[in-house]
Amino acid sequence: MKQRIFSAFILIFFFLMLCFPSQTLEGAKSGLLLWFQSVLPTLLPFMILSSLMIHTSAIQWISRISSPFLCRIFRVSPYGSFALLTGFLCGYPMGAKTASDLLKNDYITQNEACYLLSFCNNTSPMFLISFIILQNLKCPSLMLPLLSISIFSPVLCSFLFRRYYQIPKYSFHSRFPSVPLHSRRNLADSCMMESLEAITKVGGYMILFSIMINLSKVFLRNLPWMYLLAVPSLELSSGTALICSSTLTVQAKIIYSLTLSSFGGWCCIAQTRSMIQDNSLSILPYIAEKLITASVTSLLTYCYLFFF
Repeated sequence: MKQRIFSAFILIFFFLMLCFPSQTLEGAKSGLLLWFQSVLPTLLPFMILSSLMIHTSAIQWISRISSPFLCRIFRVSPYGSFALLTGFLCGYPMGAKTASDLLKNDYITQNEACYLLSFCNNTSPMFLISFIILQNLKCPSLMLPLLSISIFSPVLCSFLFRRYYQIPKYSFHSRFPSVPLHSRRNLADSCMMESLEAITKVGGYMILFSIMINLSKVFLRNLPWMYLLAVPSLELSSGTALICSSTLTVQAKIIYSLTLSSFGGWCCIAQTRSMIQDNSLSILPYIAEKLITASVTSLLTYCYLFFF
């Protein structure tokens, strides 16, 4: 049944692209430029370096530094703390990719990978500050509280998710599994090719979802409220710009933008799925967990704006 629905959607999407070539072209250009100018230069270096660290003893060094603090708070293994760092600092979909890579190399268990995926795949602080808060919301005075809410929400939700996944308490003295030896001659090349494949998938999804956003304007341009409710969730960057250019109140724009940032948008969901599918990690629990985190973010933002 799901296969039939997906096939029907692909056919409809294909014919819409044929029927509206100008909107398709503009959407593809927009997605490609956004990927090339923003995502490629900021995300690709982190992908390459994190892959190199996972395949060398560098992951042991950084995990020894981060694990005494992070293992106690989040109940993750020493190598799981590395996924936390990349997920919270580097942005979508680095948390998912790192957790998947660690599982693939037997550094963490399947259960811990699911737990990490539930809360460590988030919007990067740099993107949140520069693009959402400063460029679109234009509220520099709220930078610190909004950034704090965005970071605190997945941290708070992790206490709920650890119960669901029955995560045991880890000691920060946990032993570090040995790193398998790799050929230095081919290691850099293989990590680079793996990262280029991953970043190309990210770009492909950004182009497709940008086309969807442009095509939706054709059918919903006379229904601005429906357009505002349905379309922003497709892609984070375009969705945030759409929210902030709308006639919503300033408070509504802030709540909506931070909620969308916490959820990530369906484009980030698709990117995440492409990073984890080789390890048979399920995307449906991840979607439910992101919706829960987005709800918590919305509630905390509302409370801050109207009570402080």
